[in-house]
Amino acid sequence: MKLKVLIVAGDGIGPEVTAEGARILRSVAELGGYEFEIREALIGGVAIKAEGTPLPPATLDAALDSDAVLLGAVGGNEFNSLPPDRRPEAGLLQIRQALGGFANLRPAFAHPALAVNSPLKPEVIDGADILFVRELLGGLYFGEPRVWEKEAGYAWNTMRYTRDEVIRVARIAFELAQKRRKKLTSVDKANVLEVSQLWRATVTELARQYPDVTLEHQYVDAMAMHLMNTPRNYDVVLTENLFGDILSDESGVITGSLGMLPSATIGGHVNLYEPIHGSAPDIAGKGLANPLGAILTVAMLLRHSANLEQDAQAIETAVRKVLEQGYRTADLARTEKDKKMVLSTQEMGQRVHQTLNEIIDKRQALHAV
Repeated sequence: MKLKVLIVAGDGIGPEVTAEGARILRSVAELGGYEFEIREALIGGVAIKAEGTPLPPATLDAALDSDAVLLGAVGGNEFNSLPPDRRPEAGLLQIRQALGGFANLRPAFAHPALAVNSPLKPEVIDGADILFVRELLGGLYFGEPRVWEKEAGYAWNTMRYTRDEVIRVARIAFELAQKRRKKLTSVDKANVLEVSQLWRATVTELARQYPDVTLEHQYVDAMAMHLMNTPRNYDVVLTENLFGDILSDESGVITGSLGMLPSATIGGHVNLYEPIHGSAPDIAGKGLANPLGAILTVAMLLRHSANLEQDAQAIETAVRKVLEQGYRTADLARTEKDKKMVLSTQEMGQRVHQTLNEIIDKRQALHAV
């Protein structure tokens, strides 16, 4: 197995969490005898400081020459005065567009060991397991025209989708639902927006090709409420770009922290992987960041870009075992007992790394018998 991975750690806590993800990636390669070529490049605020642009041409070239890109986070308060097209976040939008991934997969499930971390009652989240499929290259984030006339005091953005754009992301959602619990919830605002009316009509039409999947529609405002009241009712949730960004972040309350949520962007030339949390500049460099989202993102990378399902599952099992043993990062320490088991970013990464090695060693020993 050969795999070329580009790491773009970015800003804030990005370098800290991606370092732990890279540790896991290198360990899997070493233990499995795989040939992983891991390179690094700049993106976001650090790229602005070094190169004057949030996405240097060398970074983009390296990304396009890779099999997968692992990203940390971008952004920082010091760049807030810049125009939107020059901020660190512009580099993220640019690399997403250039790599061509249009389907952003965001799993959110309740970890039994973290039930106390959620503000929701344990009986509400118990068994919750949702996969968001967020369309990533359309909608308000990319629609044209987009205008900000600062001096004149007005601005606008354009929400735009074509039927083909909806079909391609909906098809992925239906296919994923077929492999899970065979239920798909499509989220829109069809009672108000013409774009959502197109979305709903297209998804309904495509559903005829997947008779084994039950399709339902929800308005985005109602869905925001249902996620908090009845998250166990949902399997695969299909959304457009903005709605998916908001709803998947909201689902962090199911897991107990945004720091637990990974993501994978597929469907383009090169898959892009990133934990969904932000750069959190207020805790950067303090060893407080939760690396588990980044580590679980590496599991998704191995699953979708390397077809190494066993290794992906081994990483997920290692994370679960570490949590079951009571270890926490600062964002997960809710009780007095938790606070006695708090690890730094690096310590948590080391703990998962050690547990993963034990899991893979046992697996290999069984195969050798």
